[in-house]
Amino acid sequence: MKKYLVLATLALAASCVTINVYFPEAAAERAADMFIEDVIGSTEGDDQVQLTVNRTPFVVALVNFIIPPAHAQDVDLNINTPAIKAIQGRMKARFDGEMKPFFDSGSIGFTNDGMVAVRDLASVALPQRSKVNKLVSEDNRDREAVYKEIAVANGHPEWEPKVRSAFAERWIANARSGWYYQSADGTWRQK
Repeated sequence: MKKYLVLATLALAASCVTINVYFPEAAAERAADMFIEDVIGSTEGDDQVQLTVNRTPFVVALVNFIIPPAHAQDVDLNINTPAIKAIQGRMKARFDGEMKPFFDSGSIGFTNDGMVAVRDLASVALPQRSKVNKLVSEDNRDREAVYKEIAVANGHPEWEPKVRSAFAERWIANARSGWYYQSADGTWRQK
């Protein structure tokens, strides 16, 4: 009887399969870059160093042999839902229409948590200060919404903090030369 109980326990344990769903970091970065480029435009032409890799079949095969590709990272995050596109459209219109000059002047910048903040209100003309605060507030509301919507649209609402973190890094990486951003310790730096 004990033997059957042990076998049944082993069979039950063997039948329990745990599926771990890992956050696709590389896919999140690609999605963020595409989203951000549509909102603020391309940073091509800025002073950026880009690493290029020779992608001949031999090199790809060699790299894949040495470092096997992680299949969990081979997915793409969906950023093309109507809700995400609507948020992206509002952010692009706000950026093109009103926010870009405030980034250019250093009045506002990217925070280290994926948001924007007024960095130097004194550099904004008095009649425009309430406008700048309103723009920042509206943009942050859309940022909150888009991070949540991307996680939900991809079937993993629990990914929202990771989506936000990936976007936070990519907003800063895609910032134009001269724009301000917050470092990890919260100090403002100019790119």
